[in-house]
Amino acid sequence: MVTKGIEYEVAELLEQKQLHVTTAESCTGGLIAGTLVNVAGISAWFEEGYVTYSNAAKEKLLGVSHQTLEAYGAVSQQTAEEMAVGAAKAAKADTAISATGIAGPDGGTEEKPVGLVYFGCFCKGETCVEKHIFTGDRAQIRAQSVQAALTLLKTMLENV
Repeated sequence: MVTKGIEYEVAELLEQKQLHVTTAESCTGGLIAGTLVNVAGISAWFEEGYVTYSNAAKEKLLGVSHQTLEAYGAVSQQTAEEMAVGAAKAAKADTAISATGIAGPDGGTEEKPVGLVYFGCFCKGETCVEKHIFTGDRAQIRAQSVQAALTLLKTMLENV
């Protein structure tokens, strides 16, 4: 028997609650959106997503404030939250999930190590941010990030 991934549970919740979702991704580079698209018929609930790898793209496409990026950096709770809220606004979606982090193998510091990822979720006016520190290589960190993002989104959808 083939086990379906969490993206199917998310799609079912979106359909049940008649909500639209969008994605705002940095370190995952579109993998969250790509995972959602595994579900046939997801286009009824997912119309667009944003890959905003640079700070300039976060500002231009998602409305992340320059002051936030200067004060806290791209990999921060504040940026993850602004990414989710901005994506929902830009896409006119009810819900949004964002991911920003350091997938490695380089770029980490003592304060912000490789594997640090923040997830923001916006759902009908409510926001939530989670911080995770994953281990493994770049691909493993990105794969774990997708699962964590979809788990956060599922939790938020269940509580709407």
